[in-house]
Amino acid sequence: MDVLIYLIPVALLLGLFGLAGFLWSLKTGQYDDLEGAKYRILYDDDLPERHDGGTQGKESRDN
Repeated sequence: MDVLIYLIPVALLLGLFGLAGFLWSLKTGQYDDLEGAKYRILYDDDLPERHDGGTQGKESRDN
């Protein structure tokens, strides 16, 4: 039972950290654009292939 003297304040402190993090995320607008995130993946462009003109790619393909 003596361990509860330590566990209760630690649990309360962790809860306060979680609450502070949640309030910070609300204040900074982390949840403002929920609709745009699901459409953004549909229009995500792939990176173009690199063409450096070297022979390194050809050699690695031949191996």
